[in-house]
Amino acid sequence: MSRKSASKKPPRTRPDKPVRTSEVGGGNAVARGEVRLGVQWVTVDEDNDGQRVDNFLLAQLRGVPKSIIYRIIRKGEVRVNKGRVKPDTRVNTGDQVRIPPITRKEKPEQVAPGSRVQGVMEAAVVFENDQMLVVNKPSGIAVHGGSGLSFGLIEVLRSARPSAKFLELVHRLDRDTSGLVMVAKKRSALRFLQDELRQKRIRKHYHALVAGDWPASIDRVDVPLLRYEMPNGERRVRVDDSGKASLTTFRCLERFAGYSLVEASPITGRTHQIRVHSAWAGHPIAGDDKYMDDVSLKAFRSIGGQRLMLHARALEFTLPVTGESMRLEAPYDDAFNDVLRKLSGRLKGSDQ
Repeated sequence: MSRKSASKKPPRTRPDKPVRTSEVGGGNAVARGEVRLGVQWVTVDEDNDGQRVDNFLLAQLRGVPKSIIYRIIRKGEVRVNKGRVKPDTRVNTGDQVRIPPITRKEKPEQVAPGSRVQGVMEAAVVFENDQMLVVNKPSGIAVHGGSGLSFGLIEVLRSARPSAKFLELVHRLDRDTSGLVMVAKKRSALRFLQDELRQKRIRKHYHALVAGDWPASIDRVDVPLLRYEMPNGERRVRVDDSGKASLTTFRCLERFAGYSLVEASPITGRTHQIRVHSAWAGHPIAGDDKYMDDVSLKAFRSIGGQRLMLHARALEFTLPVTGESMRLEAPYDDAFNDVLRKLSGRLKGSDQ
């Protein structure tokens, strides 16, 4: 319902942008220190497949009381694929979850990405058309803000492209992992690409420098993974029979004294999958401060290694709309190359 008035019209906002009542000239009042979120549409990724919708919402809506979350479910305001749900309804990969307008505690004012970081991210775009773009994400930048981070890749892109009507991550990449990340420019492209991921029609190939001499006999690791929290709240993953089925294929590309460069291709998409599978096989990824032992980590630091040596090297996928098959590759950054150059004097051999 609209009302003609001489008063200033409310500004148009992104569906997922927090809106304070002072910005819209009234509306439903919220208390000081709180913020009202508009309608959000969230796509369930593979790592949340099978989760109860109430737990899914609790993770999505940090700062919102449980009583409110259960109330919006009970009132039918939360929809999954346009249908009503109960708290114990399980969500599946690719499901579209509608979250109604809701009030939560306001986050501290966040610093907007500067022009320099915007320029870095724009320069990292390796492919773009009217449906999507692919970025060679630098190591050390998260894909999205949160957990103490003012902004991530998607916030930088939105800031650099203020006229873009739609920019959403198709999938995630760990903060310290570099390499290819897909971003949809249209909702139809997002749905198509995430369905392709769910059907395992998108192939991802990572390059990792691992400790030790990777044996040719290990060409796949097929062990279940379970997420858990450390006493300090840090999220970790371990091999556990009660975890989710997880499969990674491996191929040794090059051998150095004390290290191997391998190609790892995850068939499933679990959190920290390649990192944990490599460590379980006895060859943790160099620079991994979560899953590499302290002695090995110190030895890696002694040769000048500073970053996690994991890089999303290549993507094989089908373009939305046109159906064209694509293969994209992303070069290593300087820090990755520097380590390989230092090790090249200790080269042992190649399987290529």
